[in-house]
Amino acid sequence: MTGAQSWIDGLQLRPHPEGGWFRETYRSGEMMSRAALPPRFEGDRTFSTAIYFLLDGDDFSALHRIKQDEVFHFYDGSALSLHVIDPQGSYSMVTVGRDLSAGQVPQAIVKAGWLFGATVSDPSSYSLVGCTVAPGFDFADFEMPDREEICRQFPQHRRVIERLTR
Repeated sequence: MTGAQSWIDGLQLRPHPEGGWFRETYRSGEMMSRAALPPRFEGDRTFSTAIYFLLDGDDFSALHRIKQDEVFHFYDGSALSLHVIDPQGSYSMVTVGRDLSAGQVPQAIVKAGWLFGATVSDPSSYSLVGCTVAPGFDFADFEMPDREEICRQFPQHRRVIERLTR
């Protein structure tokens, strides 16, 4: 397979609310009760979930946060740049890819509650990654604040925020 559209079609990906394309590939059949989870969760969750996630060209994954840690695994295309703002306001970027000599890593983690978005390192290409979340992802755990809300909270990162919000 070559090209983003081949992956989108072949993996039967669909549009993701944050941008890009995705398909859930795994949802554990076992559950954790709300009582066994940290208070930030409002209901039961599966043990774990996994998705394919693809960004094409100059598309981006808008800044958002979830209540779980998320692990990114690189599969194909150009490297994926993860733009992260921690709760104290520190910005960092990690690049998920194959070129270790360029500082890329084949796997990266975004911590629970941290804002993050993503871009394709080479806009003439695409990035195909996998994402694993535990406890399992539920859209009740997803928050995509608007641009002005994030800018009020982290005005020092206005340029990145404007680039990674819709």
